[in-house]
Amino acid sequence: MLFPRFTAALLISLPLLAWQDPGVDPVSGRHIAPVMSAAGAGWLDRPERASEEQPDKAIDALHLTPGMTVADIGAGTGYMTLRMARRVGPTGKVYAVDIQQIMIDRLTDNARHAGLANVQPVLGLPADPRLPAAAIDLALMVDVYHELSQPQAMLDALHRALKPSGRLVLLEYRKEDPSVPIRPEHEMTVAQARQELEASGFFLAQVIETLPRQHILIFRPSPAAPQR
Repeated sequence: MLFPRFTAALLISLPLLAWQDPGVDPVSGRHIAPVMSAAGAGWLDRPERASEEQPDKAIDALHLTPGMTVADIGAGTGYMTLRMARRVGPTGKVYAVDIQQIMIDRLTDNARHAGLANVQPVLGLPADPRLPAAAIDLALMVDVYHELSQPQAMLDALHRALKPSGRLVLLEYRKEDPSVPIRPEHEMTVAQARQELEASGFFLAQVIETLPRQHILIFRPSPAAPQR
C-alpha cells in the first residue's frame, strides 16, 4: 500500500489496482494515492516491516482488551488483523475488510494457519466496509486512509458502524518529517487528517508519536455525522 521514495524499481514492479489518477480529496485537495493490487501482497509481509513500523508497539497503544469487536479496514493479507485477533481473544472479534477477493482469500488462509477463529473476513466496497451498525469498538486503517477513492462515503459508513464510544484509528506516515522514506502521496500531516475527518463527523481525540515513521491518530465520532 506504500511506495518508498528510494525504491523506484519497487514502484514499477508493484501493480496498482487503479492506474488512472484517483483524483483529489474534496475537503482538503490532497492528491489521493492509488491502491496497490494483490500482486504486490508479499511486500505487506516483508520481514523488515517489524522494525520499520513496529506494529506490536502500535497495537499496544490502542489498548485492546479481550471481548472487543474491532475492524481492520484495508486488511490486506492480515498483517495487523492477526495481531488484533490475539489481543481481543476468543471472546472478541475482528472484521477484516478488503476490497480485493484475492487479499481476502490470503487473509483467510493466514488466520486459519494461525489458529484464529475470531476473524471474520469481509469483502468490502470502496465506499462501504459492509460492517454492522453501531457494533465496532475500534476501526483501524494502517496506511490505508490516504488511498480511499471515496473517503467521505467511507467515513460516513464507518461513523454508522462505530459504537458511540468507538474509535477510528489512522496510522499514516508523517508528511511533516522529510526523513520518512515514503513517496509524498503516501504520507499525511496531522492537519490534513484532522481537516478531512472533522468534515465527516469525527473529532481528533489523541495523537501518538511513538512509532518510528507513522502518526497514530485516534478519532472519535461526533454525536451526528454530516448529512449528505
